[in-house]
Amino acid sequence: MEREDEFLQLEDAIINTLKTIYDPEIPVNIYDLGLIYEIDVDDENNAKIRMTLTTPNCPIADDIIAEVQHKVEAVQGIKSVNLKLTFDPPWDESNLTDEAKLELGLL
Repeated sequence: MEREDEFLQLEDAIINTLKTIYDPEIPVNIYDLGLIYEIDVDDENNAKIRMTLTTPNCPIADDIIAEVQHKVEAVQGIKSVNLKLTFDPPWDESNLTDEAKLELGLL
């Protein structure tokens, strides 16, 4: 049970970190935008993150990916980050959290 609690704490810390990262053109963090498809932490505290972008030709894709990599690597307890960018399935507005929809005036 203790190990499971540690995993949950690390995942929460990763989520909180991801909520500090924004696409400069959209006033919503990348987590609430629904750009994060998967977060997994293995037994050795290596994080695996599968994410997307709002569009494959995002002009700041490299900046966002580098920021995710750098900030999650800095989460206390995380040894490494394996970041996979995917466009399958493609992002759409249904990925937004209710908070993001409210922020963007879609609710």
